Amino acid sequence: MIEIPLYQVDAFTDVPFHGNPAGVCLLPAPRSAEWMLQVAAEMNLSETAFLVKQSEGFDLRWFTPTVEIELCGHATLASAHVLYEKRIAAPGDTLQFHTLSGVLRATQSQGWVQLDFPARKLIPCSENEIVSAALQLVPEECYQSGENLLYVLEDESAVRHLAPDFGALARAPFHGIIVTAPANGGKFDFVSRFFAPAIGINEDPVTGSSHCTLAPYWQERLHKDYLQAYQASSRGGELAVHASGERVYISGQAVTVFETRLRAD
Repeated sequence: MIEIPLYQVDAFTDVPFHGNPAGVCLLPAPRSAEWMLQVAAEMNLSETAFLVKQSEGFDLRWFTPTVEIELCGHATLASAHVLYEKRIAAPGDTLQFHTLSGVLRATQSQGWVQLDFPARKLIPCSENEIVSAALQLVPEECYQSGENLLYVLEDESAVRHLAPDFGALARAPFHGIIVTAPANGGKFDFVSRFFAPAIGINEDPVTGSSHCTLAPYWQERLHKDYLQAYQASSRGGELAVHASGERVYISGQAVTVFETRLRAD
């Protein structure tokens, strides 16, 4: 019997019980996908990250309670936070993660972690009837971005007051639905929400990966290189984003909520 370090971290916030909670599991050696999925289901968070040290950084995989996914921002931020907080990595180190989405990097500065992620292309498309009916709205603009659908609305209040029919939304042929609008002033440039009932997550509190789509869109629309974003879930979360060519840089804070040990054979 071995004991494996396991953490729960709230990402994209500096206040416990806000932002997006993620599990972070530091494995001494690779484990099977079946075992990792069982742990993720036991954690019952939107994502749990599993890391294994290798010669050039870390192997990193992400699991929801039901599936493995190709890219997750908040669990990567949570992973980097744990590595820096536990002095597994020095404050000035650039972390390198080997993932299903290629090599991702993270750096730390003044308590913020910056993620270097791939930008996602936007392809204009017609609205999806299932999604529009489930959200009870007609978008101002609509794009497909990888496995996600992006709906652009007119104002912030429309995003904040959405009450989706998750059962209907789960039948749409998309990994997730991103809904966004310009912010109504203040410190933020735009707001968003992210729904993914098709993979067992009705609403993700704060979604780093969706900003691989949102950052290029809003940077072009608002003619600003650096943007402040707010994800308007019930927990809420703040992100700083910047798109540059084929990369998106997503920055946020994180706080460890608890640390425990997982017993495994």
